[in-house]
Amino acid sequence: ISNILALVFAVEEINKDPNLLPNITLGFNIFDTHTSDVSTLESSLTLLSGQRLAVPNYQCEKQGKSLAVIADTAYFNLNRDYVFFLFQMTCGPYDPILNDRVHFSSVYQLAPKDSKLALAMVQLLVHFHWTWAGLLITDNARGETFLWDIREEMARKGVCLTFMLKIPPNENYSLFPHSEVMEILHATSANVIIFYGSNNVVFDWEFEKEDYLDYSKVCITTSQWDFSMRPNTLLVESFSKSLIFSSKRKEIPTFKSFMRAIKPAKYPEDIFLKTFWSILFQCPLKEKQWKEEDCLLNTSLEMLPMRDFDMSMSSRSYNIYNAVYAVAWALHQMLTKKNDNPEKHNTIISTSLPTQLHSLLRNMQFNNSAGDQVIMDQKRIPMASYDIINFVNFHNGTEALMNVGEFISQVPFGEDVSTHENVTVWNEFYIKGSGSLPGTLRSVCSESCGPGYQKSAHEQHAICCFDCIPCPEGEISNQTDMDQCITCPEDEYSNKERTRCLPKMVTFLAYEEPLGMALACTALAFFLLTVVITGVFVKHQDTPVVKANNRTLSFLLLLSLSQCFLSSLLFIGKPSSATCLLQQTIFGITFTMAVSSILAKTITVVLAFKATRPGSRSRKWVGFRAPISLILICCLIQVILCGIWLLVSPPFPDTDSHSEAEHIILKCNEGSPIAFYFVLGYMGLLALGSFTVAFLARNLPDTFNEAKFITFSMLVFCSVWVSFLPTYQSTKGKMMVAVEVFSILSSSAGLLSCIFIPKCYVILLRPQWNTQEWINQKSFARGRHHSKAFPHAS
Repeated sequence: ISNILALVFAVEEINKDPNLLPNITLGFNIFDTHTSDVSTLESSLTLLSGQRLAVPNYQCEKQGKSLAVIADTAYFNLNRDYVFFLFQMTCGPYDPILNDRVHFSSVYQLAPKDSKLALAMVQLLVHFHWTWAGLLITDNARGETFLWDIREEMARKGVCLTFMLKIPPNENYSLFPHSEVMEILHATSANVIIFYGSNNVVFDWEFEKEDYLDYSKVCITTSQWDFSMRPNTLLVESFSKSLIFSSKRKEIPTFKSFMRAIKPAKYPEDIFLKTFWSILFQCPLKEKQWKEEDCLLNTSLEMLPMRDFDMSMSSRSYNIYNAVYAVAWALHQMLTKKNDNPEKHNTIISTSLPTQLHSLLRNMQFNNSAGDQVIMDQKRIPMASYDIINFVNFHNGTEALMNVGEFISQVPFGEDVSTHENVTVWNEFYIKGSGSLPGTLRSVCSESCGPGYQKSAHEQHAICCFDCIPCPEGEISNQTDMDQCITCPEDEYSNKERTRCLPKMVTFLAYEEPLGMALACTALAFFLLTVVITGVFVKHQDTPVVKANNRTLSFLLLLSLSQCFLSSLLFIGKPSSATCLLQQTIFGITFTMAVSSILAKTITVVLAFKATRPGSRSRKWVGFRAPISLILICCLIQVILCGIWLLVSPPFPDTDSHSEAEHIILKCNEGSPIAFYFVLGYMGLLALGSFTVAFLARNLPDTFNEAKFITFSMLVFCSVWVSFLPTYQSTKGKMMVAVEVFSILSSSAGLLSCIFIPKCYVILLRPQWNTQEWINQKSFARGRHHSKAFPHAS
């Protein structure tokens, strides 16, 4: 009825305008097609034949023929072959199919293009963080186009459909299983449902059971579905959550005044108005006459609740209003051109075919009474912008359509959807204020992943369904619902919450920290101990204990051990180019000197025993030169290895930002790991040789035979460095340095303790054992018949 009243209002307004169609009165005919094929065909034949009984292929009346047809979009899709030569205008939503000038050459669409409607709805979902929605569309070309568009936009914005249902738009709808649809809507986990299509899909909802009505769902739709215009109280609460996209337009100034003045007595011949009035105001409708006294006095459409009737002009009524004015202006321009020929003035309408209006309408544009520009050129139809309207049922029973937001298609992306400030919506899903996120409503498949977490998609599920897993170490997420955590720079690390990157502290094995201080003190302590032992040996250098097994080699071994203890200090402190070059080379050479000295001492023990035999050729090897030569050769080989190492790939200062999460460790990079292990391997080979010779000579008869002590010292030495290799490989950062320093100190201390502590015990605590007389007595007690010769060097 509202569309009919808009038509009546436009016609009456034009007929009263002295500047538009003077001396011409517009009229209209109303046909009810119900969008069915049969009724549409009958209406089309009536339009072609005239007001009498429809006769195909004949025009039965010359007067009163319609010049234009204003109808819904679906009507023209069904009548392309019947009224192609009539001046046709659509009042329904924009349909791209009607832009086909071959089949619809005389059709003009008044509605703006809605190709951005899918984008607008998805933007609204994104604005409120609704990523899980259901979709109902009508099963026709417009529904398929909308489905394609909205799926594309949802894929771009990360929104998913939990279900999609297609509903027949025409009379086949009566065969559709409504209860199954309602069960799906009731059971779905989505709290937001999008409706798109013709309004008959919702019409039968008012006949469904109340049990199916789910008051927690938010319905997003267009004004064509018009949820609020249903005379059923059960739907009021259910649809109070609806958000309706309505094309932006201005209010026609005098339309509401016209609506307030509407009375059945004002249009006594209008049976539609009488029927409408009798239903809404419960007035008796008699067969022959209808009296206003039968109704309540002073009844008005303004008294009706909004669910029954809306006083404002809907989008469809607005298009009807503009269509009537377009026809009027076209006739006005055509009449103005015919003013020069008065004889034809009275017959112009009856003799002029509507095709004459097309040339005027193609480029016509005018401003309606609201100030909106109406463009008839189908190539220049503007893109629609939308008001987002919410149907509100206040506690006092008042109902209203409140404008809660808008979508402007001409503004840049990201600013197109906005919610109005200071809008109060009285239901549990919105809060008072600036149109912010609803207080309790969420429509998601999975809860959002907060900062510190990343999404892990479910296999064979929509992208909106995911698990939240914590970011791994070294990565963060500082936003909600991040697909992938962000890796921190190398000089930063992630906090425990994995929400931000913090700068790493530069560290190294420093003297100031407890571990570095302990190792340094240990190295100095053993160095001082070595110096003390050397002093003891110097003081008692002429005693048998010191002279046994080559006194010179003992001093050389003590010197090399003292340098081994001091070389460990190069590994502590901030690495530099100098310290990195000296660390491994000095360590390798000093340890080679120590191990080669032990090897020389072991060989000396064997040669000294053999030299005591009569006629032995080993006497020429017993002395000073042979051991020293052996030590020089062994050290020379190590120097060559270290030189090649320094020339090919020398060690250098480096940083390690991966071993410890919160620190950047300064260290010396070996440069060539192969060269490093060659140096260690060579020392191990010397140690293995020393161990083997000492083990074989451990039972040689000698009062001060060092072979047993050397065997044990080499066992300690090899055990330390065999354990060092896997430990060194498994540790990271400055602990690698600490492991190497500990291995240097422990192996050096093992050599010092096992070889020299027993001698110091004899020198300091058992001086009576350190005399030639005691040695002779011990030899006699063992039954020896000759004296032991002690090899020595000055």
